[in-house]
Amino acid sequence: MAAELTVQGADFTYPVIIRSGVLAESLPEFVQQRKFSRAIVITNETLAPLYGEALAARLPGGRLVTVPDGEAFKNWETMQAIYGQLLAHGADRSTVIVALGGGVIGDMAGFAAATFMRGIAVIQAPTSLLAMVDASIGGKTGIDLPQGKNLVGAFKDPLAVFADTSTLSSLPEVEFRSGLAEVIKSGLIGDPALVEHIQAHGPQPIEDMIARAAAVKVKLVNTDRLEHGERAFLNLGHTFGHALEQASGYAWKHGLAVAVGTVAAVRLSARRELCPPELVEQVENVLRAVNLPVRYDDLDPAQLWEAMRHDKKWRNGAATFVLLEASGQPVIVRDVVVQEVFAVLESVRGNS
Repeated sequence: MAAELTVQGADFTYPVIIRSGVLAESLPEFVQQRKFSRAIVITNETLAPLYGEALAARLPGGRLVTVPDGEAFKNWETMQAIYGQLLAHGADRSTVIVALGGGVIGDMAGFAAATFMRGIAVIQAPTSLLAMVDASIGGKTGIDLPQGKNLVGAFKDPLAVFADTSTLSSLPEVEFRSGLAEVIKSGLIGDPALVEHIQAHGPQPIEDMIARAAAVKVKLVNTDRLEHGERAFLNLGHTFGHALEQASGYAWKHGLAVAVGTVAAVRLSARRELCPPELVEQVENVLRAVNLPVRYDDLDPAQLWEAMRHDKKWRNGAATFVLLEASGQPVIVRDVVVQEVFAVLESVRGNS
């Protein structure tokens, strides 16, 4: 089942097209119709031979920029290399960047487009489940600093998002599971029936599941593009999850960390009597059903708290948490104290 959603950007609307085969046909046609002088595909070393070389060959003046694979390379050093390659390929303001990859590539290529020559066009072409349902939509771009994730960045709306579901066939199993954490998160904040469907039937049919999860994000972005309010609901599980990633030196993959972070957020919700204890059990059960972790055992809570202190969602010295009153009913809480955080971190520490 193909799907097309529409996102309201700052200056224009743009489509999110979810369908098998769009890299071969729809995306090249889209670029040709806009008469860019050249198109530069930014991707990683893993995806370049799989999809990058073929896509660049289909684009007008197509060139390929390749960077190392992994969150550990989402930094200033890699960005400087990208800028250098853009210049070497003759990129200018009539160039379009195509971000071909998962969330890391989408963030870096989007940030390059936002900043190179004070801004050039970008198209997002997500190849991971996580990027298809979340990272490619909404215009957030950025890189990491040693102190934390995504601390430097910009909003940059893409001209379009082309999610080619055929690329999921080459996605490693752990990366697919990582994406499922974001799908479940989307259901918990905006489509409770999606969570129930996954619990009962697993993550199928895939295109329908992607479209439903993406629709949750599109609705929130259309309401609150710059995350002054409801868009922050998308951060359910992320304050805890980003801390796991950063404190582990990114040994924890984003989605796996968000899975544990989501459990922590729901446990904090129950601790505050915002939601019934049964919701904790429901969330842990659906995550376990798709082989996602619900505990961590390799870090100390004090390390995680220190990582949280550099989270970009902090305001006036206090962390911001997205909690749940029920499935589909998120709330933003800013008065959580350190003792509560440590208690919750201890409750999700272990091997079970």
